[in-house]
Amino acid sequence: MAEAVRRRVHELEPARSVYGVMPLDQHLDDASAENRLRTTLLSLFAASALLLACIGLYGTLSYLGRVRQREVGVRLALGALRHQIVTGFLLQGLRVTVIGSIAGLILSLSGNRLIGTMLYGVRALDPETYGGVLLLILAVATGASLIPAWRSAQAEPTQALRQQ
Repeated sequence: MAEAVRRRVHELEPARSVYGVMPLDQHLDDASAENRLRTTLLSLFAASALLLACIGLYGTLSYLGRVRQREVGVRLALGALRHQIVTGFLLQGLRVTVIGSIAGLILSLSGNRLIGTMLYGVRALDPETYGGVLLLILAVATGASLIPAWRSAQAEPTQALRQQ
């Protein structure tokens, strides 16, 4: 069909050349390829940043829980209940996480205009994305706070005091 179009255009206007004949869908795909590539790369970078943030958060909170095993042993020896210790660890971890999440939200909203020009097919201020990331961060913080606290609280006070 491309050859028929070329002949007809040549008959009507001999000085005009016809080149790059392609279906409209392919032309539109080619026109938006750069924007799609940019969006894909930004998505990969965002997923990498989220993964690194979750790993760092888990490692930090887990380390803080392990460091406080001696303190847990003392509290248990003095009569503290195991659920009080676990609750205290959880609240401390979530408090730090909420403060960090608020700071991150403020920074992301301030950089919203810069990133908005690079996105294709997605709004820069997407509440579902913000909510999903926040829930993921809170879930990681909860797990990172509960697991070491629960392990420390299950240990015998004398065993926890002998460590270190």
